[in-house]
Amino acid sequence: MVTASKALKWATFVVVALTSPTSEVMAFSAPRHQNTPLRGANSIRRGNIRSGQTTTPGRRLWMSNNRDGGNDGGDPNPGGMNQWDDDDNERSWDDLNFFEQVQEWFASPEGKEDVQTYTVSLGVALLLRFLIIEPRYIPSLSMYPTFEVGDQLAVEKVTKRIRPFSRREVVVFNPPATFREMVGGPTSQKAKEALIKRIIAIEGDKVEVMGGKLFVNGAEQDEPFTAEDADYEFGPVVVPSGEVLVLGDNRNHSLDGHIWGFLPSENVIGRAVFVYWPPWRVGTTGMY
Repeated sequence: MVTASKALKWATFVVVALTSPTSEVMAFSAPRHQNTPLRGANSIRRGNIRSGQTTTPGRRLWMSNNRDGGNDGGDPNPGGMNQWDDDDNERSWDDLNFFEQVQEWFASPEGKEDVQTYTVSLGVALLLRFLIIEPRYIPSLSMYPTFEVGDQLAVEKVTKRIRPFSRREVVVFNPPATFREMVGGPTSQKAKEALIKRIIAIEGDKVEVMGGKLFVNGAEQDEPFTAEDADYEFGPVVVPSGEVLVLGDNRNHSLDGHIWGFLPSENVIGRAVFVYWPPWRVGTTGMY
């Protein structure tokens, strides 16, 4: 199970790595001979080690202090190059600064695997959100008592493409042009926010509100999900083709279709399917 702290750490790594300027990656240098450390100008070149010389003519891999004709090509460590160390260049994890640690983690097999896993997970999550289902938050009481302020619900976005809308369904939608004009034009913040209301009539329906009651095609509607009877008169009107009429369940405290008119079906984002938060509100009560 992924803990919150570990997830936060991973997220921090990703943000820092993507936003920090490019810098040199710390790489541990190749190991050196233990008894004959080579530094600076004495670094080994590729050459014929068996003959004791480098590929540069006249240059020797090592020199002897034997002035009496000793073997100048002798190996000062006949035991072989079996131990390697470089105390000058080697740094522990604690010696690295934060950015170097991030870069080392990204270069490690564990880091690469984590990045791949969470990149795929993020891609799948975004795909689900944009095409299939997304969460929504209720900021007002226009749909009370079905939804309360703070409720979080799931909105599915698939069936709108394959099934026509029905009366009594709760939908989330982008506001129509008439609504945007009422709240200050298309550039205002309110004009950009998605809305949630209930479909009370579909195309071809004759709608009227009188005596506090809703009538569709001449029949009074039973609406147990509303907060109270409407204290306004509306209609009669006929819903045009390709549009629906939506009202808030809190009829007297909702800026909805009885004020700004019909909603184009193409503006619908999706159908609200269930409340998933808070825990004591989980379910579909009043949504169908």
